[in-house]
Amino acid sequence: MEITLNHRLCRTRDEVLAAATPQVADFLDEWFSPADFVWGHTSGSTGAPKPLKLSKRDMEESARLTVDFFGITADTTMLLCLSPDYIAGKMMIVRTLLSGADLLVVPPSSRPLATVDEPVDFAAMVPAQVVESLSDDAQRARLARVGALIIGGAPLSPECEARLTRLPVRAYATYGMTETVSHVALRRIGDATMLYRALGSITFAVDSRDCLVIHTPHFTHKQFVTNDVVELVDERTFRWTGRYDHVINSGGVKIFPERVEQKIAGLLTRRFFIAAAPDEKWGQCVALAIEGDPLSPADEAALLARIREAVDRYEMPRRVVYLPAFAETSSGKVIRRLP
Repeated sequence: MEITLNHRLCRTRDEVLAAATPQVADFLDEWFSPADFVWGHTSGSTGAPKPLKLSKRDMEESARLTVDFFGITADTTMLLCLSPDYIAGKMMIVRTLLSGADLLVVPPSSRPLATVDEPVDFAAMVPAQVVESLSDDAQRARLARVGALIIGGAPLSPECEARLTRLPVRAYATYGMTETVSHVALRRIGDATMLYRALGSITFAVDSRDCLVIHTPHFTHKQFVTNDVVELVDERTFRWTGRYDHVINSGGVKIFPERVEQKIAGLLTRRFFIAAAPDEKWGQCVALAIEGDPLSPADEAALLARIREAVDRYEMPRRVVYLPAFAETSSGKVIRRLP
């Protein structure tokens, strides 16, 4: 083992523990074990998290795609601000091993740059961390010193994307999952086309549901069928529409909650989501779930009036549901569950 963590070259577990965290040391122990796989698990956003065997060879191939795309070398400083318990954190460590880069390790938190006093060439964050890193002048100044940033785990709001484009950081939304050992496509934040573009030799197709099929010739598993409805532009690019298992069928009209959420993201200050609710006449209707105490009748009416101006007729919420706190997966994804 040889890895640079927080500017310290580490060759033993004790040196890793002195330079970084027990979680990093545990992953490195697993990585350098005789087994040809490490254990991971699915996110749990569509059910209970399931354990997965992740091929070390596949992880190295995935890391190589990212290293090549971003030009990561031994002179690169990277930031690990995600837990190595999840694929995003694991892959930052594998990219470090592959490239010889210097990996700054900070405890996972909502403000990952709060203690980072030097420029970072490459970092990976989840949307909640990006939101907090844009929350005040001090955090924005630190974020502006990040050269390239990949963001995954959940969609970033249009408002947050717009604020991010005002900084010099090269930011990308990722598309991928644990099964594909991190991302297989990237979308440049600020690109008006909203296109995700394949990495390496990866190609795409769609099935009969218009859901994305991923062809990965360099992986042990050559094909992955997803539940993500997309607009396929060509075998290398697509636009993401939403989850097939989230679609609301209201009187035969298919409504994608994610599309509605993007349209109204700037109208609410609290967390919210769109989901299907039973409807006697239409089978299902659009419901708006808002986290926290109920709005006053006047404020709710004003909100719905603003929403009506932003969405198509069929996308208008017919029910508003208030939940004290949204249920989340262990990785922080909101579970779209109505009472």
